[in-house]
Amino acid sequence: MNAVGWKRAGMSAVALVAVVGLAGCQDGAEQGGKKAAGAEAPKVQDRAGAARVLKAAYKKTADAKSAKVRMTMTMPAGMAGPEAGNIEMSGTLGWGPTIMDMTMKPQGGLAAGGKGPGQVRMIMVDEIMYMDMGAQAAAGADGKRWMKIDLKDAAAMGGKGAARQFTGSLENANQDPSQQLGMLLESPNLKHVGAENVAGVPTQHYKGTLTVAEMLKTNKDVDKQLTAVQREQLLANMNKAGIKGYDTDVWVDDNGYPAKMLLGVQSPQGTMKITMNYSDYGAEAVVQTPPAKDTVDFMEMMKELEKAGAGAEGM
Repeated sequence: MNAVGWKRAGMSAVALVAVVGLAGCQDGAEQGGKKAAGAEAPKVQDRAGAARVLKAAYKKTADAKSAKVRMTMTMPAGMAGPEAGNIEMSGTLGWGPTIMDMTMKPQGGLAAGGKGPGQVRMIMVDEIMYMDMGAQAAAGADGKRWMKIDLKDAAAMGGKGAARQFTGSLENANQDPSQQLGMLLESPNLKHVGAENVAGVPTQHYKGTLTVAEMLKTNKDVDKQLTAVQREQLLANMNKAGIKGYDTDVWVDDNGYPAKMLLGVQSPQGTMKITMNYSDYGAEAVVQTPPAKDTVDFMEMMKELEKAGAGAEGM
């Protein structure tokens, strides 16, 4: 394995990190219907009414176990680099168990200065992520174009340099849209905005906010992947970084599924916005992982880079 070759190929850690943590993002303009969800309800529901609709949507979404995905993420300057950047991502996501086959296209400040691949295919099975870094990366890594990242090992590595950059977002990679609904239900200011169309589909719009502490409290995956000490460290780091909280908007169609979600992460640099559209709930999600001979292990690469760095310091 040649870690330096991968770096020369323009591997953008920021771009990869930003998108991997968003593995629950999708498109459902086609989830049609002739009337808006909850059309018989008042124009604006009270919190109890909003909670009832979202609880039903939560159950249907959890039971669906998969959906097709289309997502756009916008990061402000300073978060993505000197300039703002966007990521487009589309594919299929499955949950229970979690599997994913999606393609991302970084743009602007997330595009590795034009040196990295124009798009990156990402596959996840059994908490292991594979990223196709393209032919240029393969040329510098003995023909191996896929990066393999074991999410458990990456999380266990904790706060070590570049690994922490990856794990900060990889810890969220197994979130499904039902979990986003579950967290929204815990928002103290959950409210129903009203009936709206999403790409011609009638929906009901709901929104709420959570502080970082509230998000960590309601996010079940955090408890699975982090110890109490790591959880407190993560909260302290997020507070230190000035991340204030999360805004969530969801549009529920007349079939009771989220047709669209909008997540906003508040930071001193501005708000990172993630727009997710969903379709084809329950579609079979089949993922085939790349052969071992074509993969580079991320954890091994990090160790190699650390050794190289230590050797350079000793000169």
